[in-house]
Amino acid sequence: TGVVCATCLFPDSCSFVTRVKMLPLALLTVTGIMVLLPSDAGALKAGDCEVCISFLSRFYQSLKERKVEFKPDIVEKELLKTCNDARGKENRLCYYIGATSDAATKITNEVSKPLSNHIPPEKICEKLKKKDGQICELKYDKQIDLSTVDLKKLKVKELKKILDDWGESCKGCAEKSDFIRKINELMPKYAPNAANARTDL
Repeated sequence: TGVVCATCLFPDSCSFVTRVKMLPLALLTVTGIMVLLPSDAGALKAGDCEVCISFLSRFYQSLKERKVEFKPDIVEKELLKTCNDARGKENRLCYYIGATSDAATKITNEVSKPLSNHIPPEKICEKLKKKDGQICELKYDKQIDLSTVDLKKLKVKELKKILDDWGESCKGCAEKSDFIRKINELMPKYAPNAANARTDL
C-alpha cells in the first residue's frame, strides 16, 4: 500500500512523525520551566528605594556597632527609637512603615523580622515596595554644600530646610539675616567640616 511504500522508502519517517507529535509536549515543558524560573519584574532598578535602603543600611550598621541583640522585638524597639529622631524624607519613610505615633498602618514587623535575620536592606525594601509603592518613591532632596554655598543667595525656604534637617528651628526669626545667623551659629555643631572650610564664620 501507499503507507507501506512510504515506510519502506523513508525508513526514518516514523521517527520524524514521532518527533512532530512530541513537539507540543516539548514546548509545554519549556514553557513550564520558564514559568518556574524566578522573574526579575519586581527587582529594584538603579535609584529605586534610595531613602529606604540608605536608612535601613545605616540602622543595621548601628545595631551591629552597638552590639544590639538581633531579635525581632528588640530590633523593632530600636527602630522606633531611631524613627523618633528621623527628619525629612526618612521621617516620612518611618510614617509609611508605621514607626511613628501618627502612622495610619503598621508594618514594622516587615522590617524588624527580616533585619533580625540579617536580610539585606535592599531585599527588605524590595518587599516593602510591593506593600506600599510610596516607600520606594521617596528620594532625598538635593543636598546643599554648606562649605561653599553663599547663604545670602538662598531662599528663606531653603534656609528653613537646613535648620529643619538639623532638627532645629529659628524662633522669632523674621528677616532672612536672622536665619543665616542661626545657621552660622549651629553649623559647627551639625556640619563641623563645612564650618571649618568656611572663612566667613
